[in-house]
Amino acid sequence: MTNPIRVAVTGAAGQIAYSILFRVASGQVFGKDRPVHLKMLEIPPAMKALQGVAMELADCAFPLLAGMDLTDKADEAFDGINWAFMVGAKPRGPGMERGDLIKENGPIFVGQGRALNRGANDVRAMVVGNPCNTNCLIAMKNSDVPKDRFSAMMRLDQNRAQSLLAEKSGQPVTAVTNMAIWGNHSNNQYPDFENAKIGGKPAAQVIKDETWLKETFLKTVQNRGADIIKARGASSAASAANAALDHVRDLIQPTPAGDWRSVAVCSNGQYGVDKDLIFGYPVRVKADGAYEVVEGLAMTPWAKAKFDAVHDELRKERDVVKDLLK
Repeated sequence: MTNPIRVAVTGAAGQIAYSILFRVASGQVFGKDRPVHLKMLEIPPAMKALQGVAMELADCAFPLLAGMDLTDKADEAFDGINWAFMVGAKPRGPGMERGDLIKENGPIFVGQGRALNRGANDVRAMVVGNPCNTNCLIAMKNSDVPKDRFSAMMRLDQNRAQSLLAEKSGQPVTAVTNMAIWGNHSNNQYPDFENAKIGGKPAAQVIKDETWLKETFLKTVQNRGADIIKARGASSAASAANAALDHVRDLIQPTPAGDWRSVAVCSNGQYGVDKDLIFGYPVRVKADGAYEVVEGLAMTPWAKAKFDAVHDELRKERDVVKDLLK
């Protein structure tokens, strides 16, 4: 049998991870012929719940599940891994400002960034725990793992945007392509309808409702997470988990010709973004597994203002944690 791919999942007893683990173990992410060894990380008070999750995984009798390790130590969880789903983070509490949340979670990702050095030579890390862009920046800056192996999740925002455009246009979601989410996974992100396509045509030509695109569409995508919390009394765990799996598949499979995916990756200065910020870009993955940021996309002055605002937001977040960046 092929050597198993070793996958770490942090916050493994939480709701998002609960929706991730079974699909990874079933072969939905890395392939139906690739065994998986799960290394699950939790905080000490959650270890009993994690044991229950492991019992359920065992009871599924997944043919591809080659082993499981449960631990409350990041060094053990990340030892020899190929992929890290960095899901675990403190949630935002009542009255907590975004800057407070960044300060609370920052030290977690300092330690986990250092622990990633115990991964395999080809280890890659994707961050889901919010604020995911800046948490990813902290982990990257505290690790010797190459910068291009870090990413943060914008796929949930891409999925939300594609679904809305499909619904508005009366087209299937598969007809919506070239959906870029610029910047940050926050309510200042910029979902770029100007470069999106529906059935191969510019989205604005198909929908022909500029007010809806600039106001309703934009605000719905930006505020979708908060709206879901208001509606169900809990955060969007299942759709976030689904997007995390999409995100990893996006990075291990070549991107369909002419399309791109939204991924937050380390900036090399593309589109004037500060070097090393973890910024949401349109990305293509090539046949050899390397990715590239899609360059040269046009922006109207209105779009550029949205882009600049989210760029400034990420700069401010970086300043909040500057003492954690080595």
